[in-house]
Amino acid sequence: MSAMSDSGFEEELQSPSPCQQHVTRPWAESARDTPTHSDESCFITQSHKQQHFLTRDCLARQPQITAEARCKLVSWLLAVYKHFKLSFESCCLAVNIMDRFLVTTSVAADCFQLLGVTSLLIATKHVEVCSPRIKQLLSLCCDAFSREQLCNLECLILLRLNFRLAAPTLAFFLDYFISHELSRYAIRTKEKIPDEENKFRSWKAAEEQLFSMKRYKCLVGKVCELSLADYAFNKYPPSVIVLSAINLTKDLVRRQIKESSVKNTRLSEMLDFVSVADNNSQGLDDPTLIQQCTQELKLLVSLNQESVQDLMTL
Repeated sequence: MSAMSDSGFEEELQSPSPCQQHVTRPWAESARDTPTHSDESCFITQSHKQQHFLTRDCLARQPQITAEARCKLVSWLLAVYKHFKLSFESCCLAVNIMDRFLVTTSVAADCFQLLGVTSLLIATKHVEVCSPRIKQLLSLCCDAFSREQLCNLECLILLRLNFRLAAPTLAFFLDYFISHELSRYAIRTKEKIPDEENKFRSWKAAEEQLFSMKRYKCLVGKVCELSLADYAFNKYPPSVIVLSAINLTKDLVRRQIKESSVKNTRLSEMLDFVSVADNNSQGLDDPTLIQQCTQELKLLVSLNQESVQDLMTL
């Protein structure tokens, strides 16, 4: 009888290397073309659920864990999820699992990294097709922890959270809102069908626009990443953070277009259109709260200019 690996799969089934093992699904590529009716229903459900999974004061009862320590650990987890080519959903869920566990249990400073990788393992088991192996995760911790410690902590986390893992995350709302914007714009632009003579020019313009839109989505995702690591944003629901990140990104892009010598008329038109779409389609979040969050995100981005600078060339 074949032995089971530490990730729960038979050892005889040779798994690929970490870089090939997971499907690459970053937030830059995750948005679908057209949201369906089921997407709308799921969005409403997740919007109502998110209040039950908030972790506003998860460090209030943690004598050894500070906001700075949490920021360093989440920043490290962001690097780990990219190393394994995991989805942004896994990373967001891992942080939510970690924060909710901190609400229930005091954690020693020297075990905080173990909590991070264990939360990531649980999240990937919930989201991904294949999870990283325990020995791979422990090697990233310089083998400071044992397999038994991680497995025991995994059981404890699941018990303390009552196995409630389906938390609404930044990744879900980011995917939904970006898809919603692009589908509305696509429906509008379908009315402008080019003739044969202008087909080549139209394809070139579409390619340029697609490149700009990818940069736009990457920038929104990067702002969401920054908020994930900042403890100050735990008080906001994920949908509010994503909408605020979109609003801030639009302002940054418009300013970049205005200052650039090369005008991107199509991108400017798209941003103007989806701004109107936002006002007509999103009514579940408090506009005042979104405005407050946008201002805090603006400050956060200004303090992390280097991390977003390479995405600002639109």
